[in-house]
Amino acid sequence: MSQSADHERQLILAAKEQGQLATALTYVKLSGPGWLQGAITLGGGSLAGALYLGVIMGYDMMWLQPVAMILGVIMLAAISYVTLSTGQRPFAAIKENISPVLAWGWLIASMMANIVWSLPQFALGTAAVQQNLVPATNGGNGTFIVAFSLLIIASIVVWFYNSGSWGIKLFEIVLKIMVGIVVLSFFGVVAAMTYHGALDWGKILGGFVPNLSYLFNPVPSMVEKISGSEYSEWWSTLIAGTQKDKIITAFATAVGINMTFLLPYSMLRKGWGKDHRGLAICDLSIGLIVPFVLATGCVVIASASQFHGRHEDVFAMLESGKGKEVGEYNKLLDKRLTEEMGDEYSDLLKLVKEEDEAAAEKVNELRAGLPEVDRRIAAMLAGRDNLALAKTLEPLVGPQVAQKLFGIGVLGMAISTIIILMLINGFAFCEMLGVPAEGMMHRIGSMIPAVGVVGPFVWGAAAPALATPTSVIGGAMLPIAYLSFLLLMNSKRLLGDAMPTGARRLRWNILMGIATLIASFGSVWGMMDKKLPGGFPIGRVALGVLAVLLFLGIIGFISKNGRSSQQAAS
Repeated sequence: MSQSADHERQLILAAKEQGQLATALTYVKLSGPGWLQGAITLGGGSLAGALYLGVIMGYDMMWLQPVAMILGVIMLAAISYVTLSTGQRPFAAIKENISPVLAWGWLIASMMANIVWSLPQFALGTAAVQQNLVPATNGGNGTFIVAFSLLIIASIVVWFYNSGSWGIKLFEIVLKIMVGIVVLSFFGVVAAMTYHGALDWGKILGGFVPNLSYLFNPVPSMVEKISGSEYSEWWSTLIAGTQKDKIITAFATAVGINMTFLLPYSMLRKGWGKDHRGLAICDLSIGLIVPFVLATGCVVIASASQFHGRHEDVFAMLESGKGKEVGEYNKLLDKRLTEEMGDEYSDLLKLVKEEDEAAAEKVNELRAGLPEVDRRIAAMLAGRDNLALAKTLEPLVGPQVAQKLFGIGVLGMAISTIIILMLINGFAFCEMLGVPAEGMMHRIGSMIPAVGVVGPFVWGAAAPALATPTSVIGGAMLPIAYLSFLLLMNSKRLLGDAMPTGARRLRWNILMGIATLIASFGSVWGMMDKKLPGGFPIGRVALGVLAVLLFLGIIGFISKNGRSSQQAAS
């Protein structure tokens, strides 16, 4: 145990002798890894998830992200308990006490999540620079310059991260300030709108009461908007599917599988042990639940108040024909016309792609000829880009400052998340090779997510929406981690006398069981209907692989721990 960790341990033991209040104050003072978790959670993914949740569902899903975070913290608390009780690295613990298949599944899934999630972070960071901070870079070689500048900055920080350099510490402080600016700005927006009486706090507080019907059906405000359309049933199905993706995005960005890999290693590197278990749980609550719920809640409120159920901003853009919103608006109209006209309209769209001017003119006529109610619905559902989303800050600081503040915050979130994804991947890479998580091998592993630099080139203007497909993938992997630590918490072979017993064990299993079941439901719900462009049911195949991994994990746990119990009895 390091001198710092031993000093912390002495402070904790002394505080416990003084009572619960002294202990709680000491925990607050010593908090650390929880804030590292918060840095990756309050990133571009959680921002996009909250913003789009407000745009599509208004105030009706205020409860979703707090619930997701609480469930995530339950599992992270269990991970910290197991890790600090044993002092073992989790990968080895899962492999030896449950199943090598589940251990490798967790490691590979974490590395996949790091790579996949790096794509939207590079895209969001690039979009923040081009759309909000330096519009002159939005064209020509600007995307290349910005994206690779982000990569160079992140790579330098990762390369020297373990050196203890004052420059790296200063850079971390700057990133925290950048993220803090946008978070505090959204607090300010909500306060300003409340002062001017622009918010209905009755509806907002009502949104914290869970209503599971909204997982499958449009929220009431959207039902009212589509009721006047001849195709209201079709719009209802489309909106329900859109809500589904946004819900999964918001849920999966609360606690991802790669976060389950980061926490135990960050605690072990600090030298924490058994006496730090209470500190770890308090640290997670302070560093994750409080700032995450407050920040995402304010973002949802701000975006819902200005965009939910509104079409005017998109209609205003149609005159110029520019903006991501216009493209999404037209795609929604195309879906509506295809539903009405079938192959006839699909053939017209194919001709438009072949640059047939007559077909393009016909398509525009058909779009413009749709009933106004359908065009309004399409405008309400169109995703907003960074320029539009930054307008949520305008009630506080005005249009010019809003763009800069939003850009600075998103850029800070993107860079900090890229760095942490790279660091996590370094840990996973070293575990895969069976070498210490330090030095050159950690640096090499950290560079693998650098492939995310292609994100802005692959998805371009759709950058803010990248959070949705990547969150679906990340959410599908989460049950691997959750089941692994649920089983570890019940492994007498691993924990020995530290394994909870009686009411404590029942409480842990109930809470962890609920979290695991909800994560598994989210995976099935999110992946069941996912198909590749050619129609291949990739979602069902992925779920099949996930089911096999979970089954093998349970069988391995029963086999290893049953054998251990027999040996102890004899």
